[in-house]
Amino acid sequence: MRRGLALSPELRTGLAGTLALAVVSMVGRAAVPVAIQQGIDRGLRAPGGPDLAVVSTVVGITAAVLVVTTLCGYLMMLRLFTVSETALANVRVRTFRHVHDLSMLHQQSERRGSLVSRVTSDVDQITQFLQWGGVILLISTGQVVVTTIVMAVYSWQLTLVVFLAFLPAVVVIRGFQKRLAGAYGVVRQRMGAMLAAISESVVGAAVIRSYGVSGRTAAKLDKTIDAQRSAQSRAMRLSVTSFSTGELASGLALALVVIVGVRLGVDGTLSIGQLTAFLFLVALFVQPVQIATEVLNEAQNAIAGWRRVLDVLELEPDVADPAKEGVDLPAGPLGIRFADVSYAYPGGPTVLSDVDMEIAPRSRVAVVGETGSGKTTFAKLLTRLMDPSTGEVLLSEVPLDRVRFNSLRSRVVMVPQDGFLFDATVAENVRFGRPGLGSDGLALAFAELGLADWVEGLPMGLATPVGERGEALSVGERQLVALARAYVADPDLLVLDEATSAVDPATEVRLQRTLDAVTRGRTTVAIAHRLSTAQAADEVIVVDKGRIVQRGPHAKLVKETNSIYARLYASWLEQTR
Repeated sequence: MRRGLALSPELRTGLAGTLALAVVSMVGRAAVPVAIQQGIDRGLRAPGGPDLAVVSTVVGITAAVLVVTTLCGYLMMLRLFTVSETALANVRVRTFRHVHDLSMLHQQSERRGSLVSRVTSDVDQITQFLQWGGVILLISTGQVVVTTIVMAVYSWQLTLVVFLAFLPAVVVIRGFQKRLAGAYGVVRQRMGAMLAAISESVVGAAVIRSYGVSGRTAAKLDKTIDAQRSAQSRAMRLSVTSFSTGELASGLALALVVIVGVRLGVDGTLSIGQLTAFLFLVALFVQPVQIATEVLNEAQNAIAGWRRVLDVLELEPDVADPAKEGVDLPAGPLGIRFADVSYAYPGGPTVLSDVDMEIAPRSRVAVVGETGSGKTTFAKLLTRLMDPSTGEVLLSEVPLDRVRFNSLRSRVVMVPQDGFLFDATVAENVRFGRPGLGSDGLALAFAELGLADWVEGLPMGLATPVGERGEALSVGERQLVALARAYVADPDLLVLDEATSAVDPATEVRLQRTLDAVTRGRTTVAIAHRLSTAQAADEVIVVDKGRIVQRGPHAKLVKETNSIYARLYASWLEQTR
């Protein structure tokens, strides 16, 4: 809770005032037993017979107090709801942005559904507690404090009896809280796993159907749902046991108060009105204690969710924006230098070793190699989606880890292999590269890319929705839109990670001619699967088992008998026949 409040200072805004309103609102509840005592002892049992004037005065004062305290209760809840909504909306935004700040490696180490649950269901659980359990907690705390004070004024002996009756329950419930904390931590984990499994089955629906594994997928979903149900059931059993302990203590307290109170009344220590009022006060004291276990139940669930959110917020990104301490990239085309760079995934083998090389500004380079040779890792290091394990990557002699993200992302653009698109129109997806680009500029960009006829063939032209993840388009069409997005961004360094691998041969020929114009004048690094890309490059870099083994123009490398590139090229020619 301390960690959460430290990261959410908004929750502390006006907290003292809210607590003050909570205490005042409780005065109204305590006023009723006091009014009963005064009405009985000074009104109904007055020495000369019932005094209705006293009774009327007591009723009038009590009614006024109840109006004021009810208004205070309304203001308290309004403040609590407003503060909690504002604070947790900020927590949600902070968590969402922090997830984006984490490196690709961190994001890939957790299932997407689990990360999404941190921003959605875990924060929702905190909100639910603050807006329900938080209100109950404030009211209950105020009620216990005020009631205890009034009880002590009437009879310190009976007050002591009440506390002694609840002492064993406090010890038992406190022990249960440790077990509940662990149980609800498991509940939140199971919830994240369930959301991840559901998300995966929805996204992979086409593969599931095509391979006829619906039954197996359903069984997997059933298993995750049942695991979440089992975890929730175990937590609820602990909660019910804790609640029953509170119920038992409440019954014991009332019984002891009646027994001891009657004895004190017989001795003349308590009046009938005082004993009656004390029984009402015990009921007011018992009520928050009885529901405390349920509130604590919700609190443990919320704290478990909060802990998961904090685990993300407190995770330091291994690829961090230098921000104010950083620098901007120098103007003009960018040169590239890898200075003794090596990279290994945590706990895994080295995938790039001792890469020491330079790429001149304005040159067009193709990086080729077999699957798993380290080509994509090379591209991710170049765009700082990851940082090298050793050595450093420099652009125009500026180390990448010193470049501000705003400068880096505006000057360096990567087109990934999957050509990810957002659930919007073709035009809106392309405008991610340049938000202010108008319709005429979009049309001109597609014309310059040689894709004007393709756009005209779409059902709604540039206004055609692409669907979630671009699934309304073919894989090749998604790559066309992704390339157009990169083109309008006008970067100084363009990195193409097998960006034309899913395009049909006819479209590839058309795109290749356009890409020649697009890449002219800027540094381009293409991770090439199809060696037609290598043929058009100024230079080819061959990667094998994480090392640079060949480098030079296509015409030269292909003549090197029995070289890796010659074998790759021969294999590619064989496949294209």
